Amino acid sequence: MDVLYFAWVRERIGLPRERVETEAATVADLVEELRAREERYAMAFADLAALRVAVDQELSDFDAPLAGVREVAFFPPMTGG
Repeated sequence: MDVLYFAWVRERIGLPRERVETEAATVADLVEELRAREERYAMAFADLAALRVAVDQELSDFDAPLAGVREVAFFPPMTGG
């Protein structure tokens, strides 16, 4: 699946997107796999309360299932004005 990173998440990881092969059942499982990769991922995903996630371009939760998913995006909360 494609994993996309936006704003400070992209800055901490150093990539805008990457292709990930995973056996993760949920977004939270995917986050754990990514955290275990390298320190930069652990830092980016240290506080999940400061992150939002979209699954196939739909705002979702970290307990969302990943079966059949093609894209997961991580980004900070958005504000409008």
